[in-house]
Amino acid sequence: MPARYWYVILTYILMQASSFLLYPFLPWIRDQGWDLSLIINWWSVVTFLLAVIITCFLLRSDMRAPAMRNATGAGMTILWIIIGFFGAYVGQIIAASIETYLLGITPGSENTSVLMEAVRQVPVFVLIVVVCAPILEEIIFRKIIFGEIYKRTNFFVAVLVSALLFGLVHGEIDHLLTYFSMGVVFAALYVKTKRIIVPIMAHGLMNLTVVIAQFYLTPERLEQLERTRQQLENMQTIIFGG
Repeated sequence: MPARYWYVILTYILMQASSFLLYPFLPWIRDQGWDLSLIINWWSVVTFLLAVIITCFLLRSDMRAPAMRNATGAGMTILWIIIGFFGAYVGQIIAASIETYLLGITPGSENTSVLMEAVRQVPVFVLIVVVCAPILEEIIFRKIIFGEIYKRTNFFVAVLVSALLFGLVHGEIDHLLTYFSMGVVFAALYVKTKRIIVPIMAHGLMNLTVVIAQFYLTPERLEQLERTRQQLENMQTIIFGG
């Protein structure tokens, strides 16, 4: 594997671990009466942006290189982004259903809840969720890890390793199958189109949809939807007799 790929992985690891640098300053931060979660969220915004910049710099030769042989054209690239978005969404639904009804895992993602709290507190954090994270994760887990293993083995081995790592990095073992399903879809997109921008955009659209849905589905809105559902059931009972 080229040295620049190792540097990209190292950049990602250091970015993820950089929050530990704040720990020696925790007593001082508390003494100042500052909001620790606010500081951590802004720290994440800065470090993610720096990681994206460093990654793009390290991969500048890859970005200048001609497209891979048989790579999709502009029109098909856009089409596959849309297909990939819906494919990942369907894969998530199937995986979540298996987790809930076959494995007995409680629905809901703690990781998503934490990220949404960060977005509410620091709105610019949405750039991390929708732009920076998809760029870094697709470059590392699809272009580098999947791509390098795929060259030496086959699709199944490469997707097994890369998708599992993709799920583990998100820190939710209970929902590993959901993340794994997304990893499979994004890897398939990369193989089909030969363009890393396709899984990046599909991933970004997935995250954007979650952000919009989370903001729309407030507790008040959920209560309203539940009342609407009950009213429809009552109407069905009246009209059809049960």
